[in-house]
Amino acid sequence: MKKLTIFYWLLLLTSLCSLAQNKQILYNFTSVPQSMMTNPGADVSYKFYFGLPFLSGISTHVGSTGFSAYDLFADNGVDFNTKLRDVVYSTTSNDKLVVNEQLEIFNGGFRVGDWDNPTYISFGMYQEFDALVYVPKDPVILALDGNLNYIGKSFNLGDLSAKAEAVTVLHLGFHKKIKDNFIFGARGKIYMSGFNANTTKNSGYIYTVPSNSTVYEQVVYSNLKLQTSGIANYIDGNSQNSNDDNVVKKAFLGPDLGLGLDVGFTYYPEKNIQWTGSILDVGFISHSKDAKTYNYNGYYEYKGVNPDFINFNNSTNSFNEFQEAISLDTTRTKYNTWRPIKMNASYQYSFNDGRGGSDCNCYGSDNHDYKNALGAQLFMMTTPKTPMLALTGFYQRNIFDNLHLKATYTLDSFSYTNIGLGLAGNIGAFNIYLMGDNLLAYRDLSKAKSISFQFGINFVFKGYDDE
Repeated sequence: MKKLTIFYWLLLLTSLCSLAQNKQILYNFTSVPQSMMTNPGADVSYKFYFGLPFLSGISTHVGSTGFSAYDLFADNGVDFNTKLRDVVYSTTSNDKLVVNEQLEIFNGGFRVGDWDNPTYISFGMYQEFDALVYVPKDPVILALDGNLNYIGKSFNLGDLSAKAEAVTVLHLGFHKKIKDNFIFGARGKIYMSGFNANTTKNSGYIYTVPSNSTVYEQVVYSNLKLQTSGIANYIDGNSQNSNDDNVVKKAFLGPDLGLGLDVGFTYYPEKNIQWTGSILDVGFISHSKDAKTYNYNGYYEYKGVNPDFINFNNSTNSFNEFQEAISLDTTRTKYNTWRPIKMNASYQYSFNDGRGGSDCNCYGSDNHDYKNALGAQLFMMTTPKTPMLALTGFYQRNIFDNLHLKATYTLDSFSYTNIGLGLAGNIGAFNIYLMGDNLLAYRDLSKAKSISFQFGINFVFKGYDDE
């Protein structure tokens, strides 16, 4: 039973868990200090800032490339099993579900040096949950319909591909104006993983072929692996050994450690033309505390009329043979995981000089000397399969000195109609921002295939030379 319990955990992980971290509205929106988290070389000009603890940065993103909640849960009189089948048959094994949640615990930064040649130091800590799953189409079809109508079809167990992790990140960064028109930044990170579960390098198949007019040959080849840390007690049914205090502690100060690096730049070939780029989360985590790997490997072949090798209460030879052929091995060895690498690049053209035609070439001034800006941003993130891509066009407007707007239109695998909007305002040192994308879907969120939200409160202090 334990072997099949692990298999059911694989199916549950791929059914419930889902990683997208494209923050296209926040990227290079330098009216918000958190823009440095998407590019450590962002062009910021304030003297120092600090975020309101646990409220300076709250963000969520949920998305699906294959279906929406409405497709499964609409109150339209259609049986749920029918809707589930329709969803499964309409997707492919490359369709994915994603979830990302991030909460800043604390965040701050300050300028060192003169205003015309500063070095900027930033620091902070945030908690994050990431998950990514590809739709396990073949295993789900087999579970729903069996193999009666699929004689000769090979069901691919490699469709099982998913990963999920809760991690807390402590970071320290700096950026410096290398030249009047070039800023470079870098950030070091310490990862503290509370739990990890990943099953991304699976292979195997299940197929049935006729041996003669009355006998069928059924073959199962399994090479499945589930790597876990921090959750083995729950999988093995020993969750009573873990109390609530330990769960909360592990969620914020996980025992497994790793290192990471972010780098980025801002470059002005002309005073109103800007290029930026960043590479984030080049790093790894070593999982050694409560690490457990489940390997479900073997080859089983049966010839007969109707083998029953999934019934726990079956004492026939077919079930016993299946248990012996497809064995479960568990190990307590540590393993490493690589963080998903995110890459950003953007071009921005600014116009409507608000200085009244002054010839001053003031690089590094947060571009607030211009009222408007147009540009484009490219985002890419590594995944277990093909990279995740997104292309965004944006418009920025400095409505007032203390009120800034950014509107975006994004093309990605989730939606071709993703319109986003961000607002950032200052009242004295008080800074607040609010961002959301896929706004057209707010008419009926149940039909949305992607939705994200960001909110935060900071205290930003500018020197008199930045006013």
